[in-house]
Amino acid sequence: MGGDGVKDLAGKNALVCGASSGIGRAIALGLKEAGARVWGLARRGDEIARLGLAGAVAHDLEDLDGLPRALEGLPPIHVLVNNSGGPPSGPILDAQPADFERAFRCHVLASHRLVQLLLPGMREAGYGRIVNVISTSVREPLVGLGVSNTIRGAMAAWSKTLSKELPSGVTINNVLPGFTDTERLAELKAAMSKRRGVALEQVAREWLALIPEGRLGRPAEIAAVAVFLATPAAAYVRGQSIAADGGRLNGI
Repeated sequence: MGGDGVKDLAGKNALVCGASSGIGRAIALGLKEAGARVWGLARRGDEIARLGLAGAVAHDLEDLDGLPRALEGLPPIHVLVNNSGGPPSGPILDAQPADFERAFRCHVLASHRLVQLLLPGMREAGYGRIVNVISTSVREPLVGLGVSNTIRGAMAAWSKTLSKELPSGVTINNVLPGFTDTERLAELKAAMSKRRGVALEQVAREWLALIPEGRLGRPAEIAAVAVFLATPAAAYVRGQSIAADGGRLNGI
């Protein structure tokens, strides 16, 4: 991306949540390649340290009260990527109130608090990009992911509402990954295989049959969409949910 002004993030600072693995890790590296100084936030700060980023913030997003302290020492942040591992799988009828409460806290409330803390710096700079990594379940709920479907939908509604209130020059958008080759997907496949009493290979075949592209997505492919939304080139994209799913979704 170097040299292309509208896609160059030189001089910009970014904070990527969940940067220790999977899609979050790929986004952190993609932003770094685009010229941004990137800090990663995750429970496993040691994993982030290996990526060669500007720095690591070791913090559990469930701890909302500790967020201001965790962010102390960071420069003004221009790009915030809200990304957190999804809730455990399972039918929604089996979910307990505490399951919803914990997921809502880690996703919606943590994202909201981060925006409140970092927006002043974006406003002062006249430049801000908030990118939420959610799921295609925002459009089409996924079987066996009851709590996740609910929370992802809440994230999308929060984001759309916020898009109407943010100042000019500060945007918020959502990336909706489809089936992506990550540790999280492997865990979901194992859980579904066990719950249904079928082989892992059968679950994988059923997933691939739904994807016109015929394969799982790669984290770097999802990251490319997120990085674009973080650049000046995406200045007029605001309040949108963009799927990167190999064509799986059926809606227009």
